[in-house]
Amino acid sequence: MERNLILALLLSSVLFAIFLFVQARFFPPEPLPFPPAPAPTESKPPPAPPPLAPVPSPRKVERPAVVPQRRVAVEGPVFRGMVGSDGGKLHEWVLRYRGDKPMVVGGTLGPRGLLLQRPGLEAGSVAFSVKEERLALGPGRPRGEVRLAGQDEFGLLVTETLGFHAQDFQVEVSIRLENRQTVPQAVEILLPWIAPKTWADGQKEGFLGQHPTRVIRLTGGQVHRDELEKVAELSHEGKWIGLESEWYIAALIPLSPGFKVATQKGPADTVQVALTAAPPPLAPGQAWEGRALLYVGPKEYDRLKALGVGLEQTINWGHFLYIPLLSMEWIAVPILWLMNFFHRYVQNYGVAIILLTIITKILFYPLTLKSLASMKAMQALQPQVNALKAKYQKDTQRAQREMMELYKKHGVNPMGGCLPMLVQIPIFYSLYLVFSLSVELQNATFLCFGGLFGIELWICDLAQQDPTYVLPILMGVSMFVQQKMSPTVGDPRQAKIMLFMPVIFTFMFLNLPSGLVLYWFVSNVLQILQQYYMDRGGRSPKVAAK
Repeated sequence: MERNLILALLLSSVLFAIFLFVQARFFPPEPLPFPPAPAPTESKPPPAPPPLAPVPSPRKVERPAVVPQRRVAVEGPVFRGMVGSDGGKLHEWVLRYRGDKPMVVGGTLGPRGLLLQRPGLEAGSVAFSVKEERLALGPGRPRGEVRLAGQDEFGLLVTETLGFHAQDFQVEVSIRLENRQTVPQAVEILLPWIAPKTWADGQKEGFLGQHPTRVIRLTGGQVHRDELEKVAELSHEGKWIGLESEWYIAALIPLSPGFKVATQKGPADTVQVALTAAPPPLAPGQAWEGRALLYVGPKEYDRLKALGVGLEQTINWGHFLYIPLLSMEWIAVPILWLMNFFHRYVQNYGVAIILLTIITKILFYPLTLKSLASMKAMQALQPQVNALKAKYQKDTQRAQREMMELYKKHGVNPMGGCLPMLVQIPIFYSLYLVFSLSVELQNATFLCFGGLFGIELWICDLAQQDPTYVLPILMGVSMFVQQKMSPTVGDPRQAKIMLFMPVIFTFMFLNLPSGLVLYWFVSNVLQILQQYYMDRGGRSPKVAAK
């Protein structure tokens, strides 16, 4: 039985290690498998909204003198931007997130500003006037606004207010329409964002995730993802729509009723996502107001969760062993929260990982203690087990029954020694997801001493492999010491074979995120200390001789 047990454990460990290696080597987390979107059908896309009710056509009014184009510089601790008077368009939006990260490139990627569309006419922007020249946010001014006002060629007064926060990546959009003419006016509002379907190699940046790769939306309580080249025209009720990459998102979020999320193919091989609204015809003297939110920034779970619209669902944690009911979010999110909690105080994610490992070891200490005691007990019973094997060597089933009776008599669980490893598998996999999907861990350093001959010294990015391979080797050495200290159970020849496991795991861990290797190394060191404590404390169980 012991031989089969050890072979099973060996096979399980090797399969798990091979699983991690294959996943890391050939199936990197970009993109991780997303929940399958509904398969495309042959049916036509949803019909366009019905045409606006006919109203008397307003006459064009004498437009004021051409308003010169102006741009307002907006700057805060976590971003800097440039708002234009041409429809309130963001001509520039740069994240100050581990270096400057441009998220809006005028003309190629970014919002087109507020557009108005009337029946039979093309959508166009409003020439706004703006008083502000610069908006600087900081500790003394946590929030500020840029107010734009103007009218279209039919005399419809339009006011757009953009609200900015010093410590956030969101823009509050408030729109007011007022009809001061003598006839009703009907107009549709569009807040579009445009992006190319493909990117030239010269547009790629060193820090991944700058360019959108998918359209993502939350409609009908479900998250839908579409590759840019497969986007079809649609218009739905929904909580939000946006363009996402691995670690960043530009999302349009309606805050007032009447808005719809829409996608369509744009000009010159581009894709356009938008919020649309069709207010009822405005009678003379009547006004309409609408509110929306624009988020352009990193996919930080806590920041997205705080918006309260389900935007945190853009982080796809997947499922354990791809079983739908075993969502990894239940484990990965608490681990990420705990790491962020430690980071707020120690300002180093490597130290946060070490603290997380210590907490994990404390929580599982009773289980570890029981496991080590079980292995000690099995070691003490080994002479009696060998005697039973020799006695019933021609009757294997009888030998198995006698050994089980022996274990039962002395209260020993043959599987007790592998319980700590089994319970750590979901935690280990959750950590792998955290390092792969969390933008907080990207470019996060531990012990970084610069570079030498193009090689970073030592761990300058916990989400990437150790370029010096020092940490995987230390992990392998600690695993070897741990095995040498563990009680030997079963065939000595099998124990010698198990000594090759540290070598196998070392090679498997070479290409895994260094933060994951750091967790395993610290866990091994703590396990060695626990084993040493038990051996010195004389906690080995006493088994009566038979």
